[in-house]
Amino acid sequence: MSAQTILQVEEIEVVYDQVILAVHGVSLAVGQGEIVALLGANGAGKSSTLKAISGLVGAERGDVVGGRILYRGADVTRVSPDTLVRDGLVQVLEGRHCFAHLSVEENLLIGGFVNKPSRQQLKAELEKIYHYFPRLKERRKSLAGYTSGGEQQMVAIGRALMARPRLVLLDEPSMGLAPLIVEEIFEIVSRLNATEGVSFLLAEQNASIALQHAHRAFVLESGQVVASGAADELAARSDIHAHYLGAVA
Repeated sequence: MSAQTILQVEEIEVVYDQVILAVHGVSLAVGQGEIVALLGANGAGKSSTLKAISGLVGAERGDVVGGRILYRGADVTRVSPDTLVRDGLVQVLEGRHCFAHLSVEENLLIGGFVNKPSRQQLKAELEKIYHYFPRLKERRKSLAGYTSGGEQQMVAIGRALMARPRLVLLDEPSMGLAPLIVEEIFEIVSRLNATEGVSFLLAEQNASIALQHAHRAFVLESGQVVASGAADELAARSDIHAHYLGAVA
C-alpha cells in the first residue's frame, strides 16, 4: 500500500444472507486527497462496496467473505463502524438520512460529538460547515424534516464532516435532486477536497456529473469492476457510456 494511498480494497466479496453474492472480487484504491467515483447502474454493487468499507454491511445481514480492506495501511475488514468513524472514515448513506424532528443545527452537532470536542472546537467546526453550506446557516433553526431534499443532503454531508473525516464515502448524493442542486453539492465536494484535503469515494449513477468532479473512477457491473481509469479518459469513452452507464453511444 502506497504512503499516498488512504484506502485500498483488495478482491473483496460481499454476501447477503449467506447466499446472495452482491460483490465479487472488487479491487480499488483511493489516494490521499483524491475524489474517486464508483459508477454503475442500480444494483451494480456500489452501495454494498461502500458499506463493506465502512463496516455497515453487517447491519443488512451482509458479510465480507473474501479479500481485505486497508485504511491508512491497517486491515479494517472486521473493524466496527464506530471505530472507523473515530479514525476518520465516515459514510453518508443513500437517502439523505436526517433526524427529522431535530433542527438543522442539532443534526450537524450530533456529527461532531464523536471526537468529544470542547465547546470552542465544536463551534469552530460548525462555522466551517456553514462556510461551505451557507444555505444551512440560513435554515439552522428549521426542523430538518421540513427542509428540501437538497438541504437534507447538505445536512447529511455536513453532519459527516463535523466528525473531521479523512475519507468520506458518499452514496448516491445526486439521487432525487434537481440538476442545479446536484451541481451545487458536487461543487462543494470539490471545494472541500481542494481546500481541506478530504478524500472522497462516491457511488453515483449520474456518471456525467461524477466524472466532471472526480480524479479517477471505477465502473461496476454485476458486482465486478469492468473498467477503471482517469475520469477524463473514461468520460471520453463512448463504449463505457453505452454499455455500463446508461447513455446512448
